[in-house]
Amino acid sequence: MASNFRISFHRNKHNLKLKLQGDLDGSSCHQLINTIMNKSRKFKTIIIDTGNLGTVYPFAQAVWEKSLSSLNKHNVRLAVTGAHQGQLAL
Repeated sequence: MASNFRISFHRNKHNLKLKLQGDLDGSSCHQLINTIMNKSRKFKTIIIDTGNLGTVYPFAQAVWEKSLSSLNKHNVRLAVTGAHQGQLAL
């Protein structure tokens, strides 16, 4: 995992915002996916803020794209915002 990768949590009654910081590599992306899967039962919407990401590595994009189908099965609405939203497209 990228040594500078962090996930900050901000929540209200129905929504959870995950603010990503640092670089997103394959391991960091797995951490993000696992976090979403673990939190998806508690929130209607999970917002992923990519505004503070540095580099999004191609392997992380591939891991994300492969995981989208399993994320969709968790019955949670995902929204991606910020400068790197195109790299983590839904």
